[in-house]
Amino acid sequence: MTNETTQLGSIHVSPKAVATIAFQAALQSYGVVGMAAKNMVDGLANAIAKDPTHGVEVHYDGQYINIDLYIIIEYGTRIKSVAASVANTVRYHVEKAMGLPINEINVHVQGLRISNLD
Repeated sequence: MTNETTQLGSIHVSPKAVATIAFQAALQSYGVVGMAAKNMVDGLANAIAKDPTHGVEVHYDGQYINIDLYIIIEYGTRIKSVAASVANTVRYHVEKAMGLPINEINVHVQGLRISNLD
């Protein structure tokens, strides 16, 4: 994804590393109860082998980083507020870790879940 050469050697960061940062940041956001699969094939693949980047897609075209997040939100929370909060949190954590600006973050709400039945 990024290639940087220093006097000690070169640094290469893969899109999967960025996806892992985005995954952890999204799960820590208020109102998010889980990550969802983009489609049925991804869902089955995750059921077989747990993926630490499940529900996150990172696209890098050499200049821009674009991130797609597929999330499940807590029922009863404000969907728009949670989605905006997730986008801001992910943007902050990825830009802080990478030192590169994010072009866009697309948050796809794939479902709602009721956590507490009390």
